[in-house]
Amino acid sequence: MRRATSLVRAAVVCLALVVCASSAEAYLQFIVPLRGIPTVLKWKRMPVRWFATDASASGVPAAALQATAAHAFSSWESVPTASISFAYVGFTGASPFADDGLSVIGFANEPDEDRTLAATGFTIDTLTGEIVESDIFVNSAFLWSTASAGDPARYDLESVLVHEIGHFLGLDHSLVGETELLGPDARRVLASGSVMFPIAFGRGNTADRALQPDDIAGVSSLYPDGSFTSATGTVRGHVQKNGRGVFGAHIVAFNVQTGTLIGGFTLNTSGEYEIMGLSPGPYVIRVEPLDDASIESFFIASDPVDANFSVTYADRLIIVGAGGVTSSVDITVRAK
Repeated sequence: MRRATSLVRAAVVCLALVVCASSAEAYLQFIVPLRGIPTVLKWKRMPVRWFATDASASGVPAAALQATAAHAFSSWESVPTASISFAYVGFTGASPFADDGLSVIGFANEPDEDRTLAATGFTIDTLTGEIVESDIFVNSAFLWSTASAGDPARYDLESVLVHEIGHFLGLDHSLVGETELLGPDARRVLASGSVMFPIAFGRGNTADRALQPDDIAGVSSLYPDGSFTSATGTVRGHVQKNGRGVFGAHIVAFNVQTGTLIGGFTLNTSGEYEIMGLSPGPYVIRVEPLDDASIESFFIASDPVDANFSVTYADRLIIVGAGGVTSSVDITVRAK
């Protein structure tokens, strides 16, 4: 989910169920404990069928919403290393979050949600973790644009839908980005290396229409096609402080040849991390605290996230090979 005021502000994930991050996977994925086993939420039957509401918003008729959503879906469907597909079924009078078995994308006027641009929710099979319904609500209390070059007075609908469809697929937020703190709980995006960064760009900005390497690696790790694991490599390791694992540290792999950034987190108290989907080549590995967005945008309040340490780099250049896993890249950080 993304939220905004006159200043773009940090978002939190709003779901129809409680989720947690509890493994050492490379990307934050939605995970629920089912029968005591942490289970990743994902679609298991393709194509995923979706409907568009017949409701309009100011300046955006229902037909424009549907066309924009279809284009946003195609951005994810065209990822060559992911096996996902979608099928548009038609318009519906049903509202998002109606719990009706239909995956619905559409406008709803919620002026009381004055910071919420859009949100995604799920219904799942509680035995398997299969997503059986997912809805995306776009708040028509805001002004939206579908103009090809954007509109400086309106939020870009396609950018926000590309982000929400990432959630629709089962991806949580990415921290590959940089913000400027403007006041209590108020930040402005300076740069973003992922459409799944939790803080939206301002009005008129269309940058988040295009997936970035971090997004591509994330969706490919969740829905890998036949060549994903053989064509890319993985970095694994631990982040420790004072001899103990660090939970919630953000790790970024920077390819010095291509300039691409792919991130992940340590998601257990042992400080383990794993970053998949790295194209072969040399990488700088950087560890940083979660301080460019609210912790609640990534983790639940009870998670023991440690942000009290300084930015630290691995002491050597890491060479990643196709289909390979590096030996453990362990990094020790120090308290600020």
